[in-house]
Amino acid sequence: MQIELVKHLAEEIQQEIAKVIIGQKDTIELMVVALLSNGHILLEGAPGTAKTLLVRCFAAATGLKFGRIQFTPDLMPGDIIGANLFDFHTSKFTLKKGPVFCDFLLADEINRTPPKTQAALLEAMQEASVTIDGKSHSLGENFTVIATQNPIEQQGTYPLPEAQLDRFLFKHLLSYPSREQELSIVDQHGKSSKTPAKTVAKIMSVIKPKELKDARKQIEQVALTDEIIAYIVDLVRNTRENPEIEIGASPRSASMLAAAARAYAALNEREFVIPDDVKHLALPLLRHRIILSPSAEIEGLTTDEVLANIIEQLPAPR
Repeated sequence: MQIELVKHLAEEIQQEIAKVIIGQKDTIELMVVALLSNGHILLEGAPGTAKTLLVRCFAAATGLKFGRIQFTPDLMPGDIIGANLFDFHTSKFTLKKGPVFCDFLLADEINRTPPKTQAALLEAMQEASVTIDGKSHSLGENFTVIATQNPIEQQGTYPLPEAQLDRFLFKHLLSYPSREQELSIVDQHGKSSKTPAKTVAKIMSVIKPKELKDARKQIEQVALTDEIIAYIVDLVRNTRENPEIEIGASPRSASMLAAAARAYAALNEREFVIPDDVKHLALPLLRHRIILSPSAEIEGLTTDEVLANIIEQLPAPR
């Protein structure tokens, strides 16, 4: 597969999703980068911003085996990963697989369930496997989680554990559509208060598993110079040295940023990463990995403002 075909696959996915989703081009772009770099993504936005519909359309366009978990306060870890149940007919324990056994998992409203249940996804997200009664079960090389959550200030939500947040490649904040986009949304979807099943049925699968595998192999060949590697590492380390940040980004985030930058470069038909690739992805990749210092919070600074200053002030290689 040539590098140009990576962009072609991405464009086909984006065009297919555009049959249903109006706007959200930046969101879809990050989802494509996450898919190609084998990463997970967390989408945060107010209710009614089409988070769930967007993920369903994305899964349909990629053709991956789809699974969905609706997170609720009473959900238990076994409801996610499954359990060994005793079969009285055979007098043996048999594995009842949970919804996590799929290629493309929608973790809907993930912050509606307590941290104990959220943590059931830790091993799955990092190693693409789950352990049930001491035995490991693979989830496959295409296992991807796209989680949605409402803003944490809203009633009935639980903050995600830091260890789980660090396993998400991106945290993307969905904004409200423009007036023109909202007019189109009402015109297209204003016939019913519900989302009809035929809406998602419009989306056709445009990528085969082998094409996805070939695309990922092609992306691994995208060049990353020593100067760019140093730039990525320095950017991450600056989050640990900044006085406005209590806890900075982990070393894992530097490796993730490198992988994502390779995918983004391929989407732009380049066989090498440039500093602008890193800058473009740094904010959604780092915003959920840092904790501001109390003094920064007192001053009213936001995570995005502090990170934007770090990105702007760090000299980029020429």
